[in-house]
Amino acid sequence: MLFAKPSLTAEPQSIRVTNTKGDNPLIWSLLTVLQASNQSWKIHHLAAELQDQGLLHQLDENPGNDLFKRNFLLMNALFELQEILLPKQWLQVKAMEIQIFRLVPSNVNTLIMQDSSLREYYLDWNNYDTSENVVRELLEAFWSNYKSYIGLNINLMNKGNALRVFELDESATARDIRKQWRRLALKWHPDRPDGDAARFREVCEAWQSLKDAA
Repeated sequence: MLFAKPSLTAEPQSIRVTNTKGDNPLIWSLLTVLQASNQSWKIHHLAAELQDQGLLHQLDENPGNDLFKRNFLLMNALFELQEILLPKQWLQVKAMEIQIFRLVPSNVNTLIMQDSSLREYYLDWNNYDTSENVVRELLEAFWSNYKSYIGLNINLMNKGNALRVFELDESATARDIRKQWRRLALKWHPDRPDGDAARFREVCEAWQSLKDAA
């Protein structure tokens, strides 16, 4: 396996929100932007693009805090997407050079190790400086915007139908659900070579029903 999230050896006494349920929906918005362009992006240009699409709003009244939180959300999503795309594609995550490459570099393991501290920081929601409930509310708000953006059905599927979309049965574990969600979302994302917008929306609707169990 080329890449696994870094494990945190020391568990702080404060509540950990690293494994907050629910994906950062900016993952899929960023995939659309990056997949549609061969250019290298800067983090603030990506923020402006998502803001123009109505997917990224003001997060704090303090301008400095707002800038930090926007940057955190974007970097969190980028490092998550980097893992999802491996081993077939390489997403370079540098603040001033963000780009998807069709070929994975031969020294990918070295590159991953070089960024391990930065990746660990941005994948830990504690560094967003807020509580687990606030993070959940934030992601729910982003999902609401994203649902409108891609035209999701507001009526949730029942669990049985959602599991069938995920090609799983009632014995599926939380890990199975999350793994299958990411696999199918990436497979059917409309900006992928064999993507299908209708199937992608269906998978997103199924995820909305199953994510609390994942």
